[in-house]
Amino acid sequence: MKIMIDAGHGPETKGKRSPDGRLREFHFNSQVADEAKKQLMACGHTVIFSHLPDRDVPLHERTALANRLKVDLFVSIHANAWGTAFNASNGIETFTYLNSPAQTKRLGSFIHQALLLSTGRKDRGQKQADFAVLRDPRMPAVLIECGFMTNLEELALLRSEAYRKRCARAIAFGIDCFSRN
Repeated sequence: MKIMIDAGHGPETKGKRSPDGRLREFHFNSQVADEAKKQLMACGHTVIFSHLPDRDVPLHERTALANRLKVDLFVSIHANAWGTAFNASNGIETFTYLNSPAQTKRLGSFIHQALLLSTGRKDRGQKQADFAVLRDPRMPAVLIECGFMTNLEELALLRSEAYRKRCARAIAFGIDCFSRN
């Protein structure tokens, strides 16, 4: 399969960081994307990034690239936040577009279950949302939230290389399982 991996947001996206400033969301997202790409390529998939390491790529450019290249799947990787201060919100969420086809929901389910098993984090559910990265691609698209930057325990995980690799491997496993079913 030809898969577009999107490290959500960009290196300078305003506000996308932990309350103490120790983690910018893009740094987590891009490192997970790098590792997921390695894992997926080892399984024989082609992986293309929608993001760049040195500038914030607008959402419409990301989805337009996916559509122009006619990728098979679009997967956007994120770290979550609730408010601007540390709090108790925690866990894994996976989003698909409103009224997504069964195939898209199945992709989301494979990735979501793999992340839950791999990380042991709270299941916040598979949800639907009207996000541009879910609405605009003309292929199955999912957005994954791998934990909360506004939760001290999960912030420590999000900053750790071991957790990033665990998330990346789970995402790649979910995608690969989907591709084989």
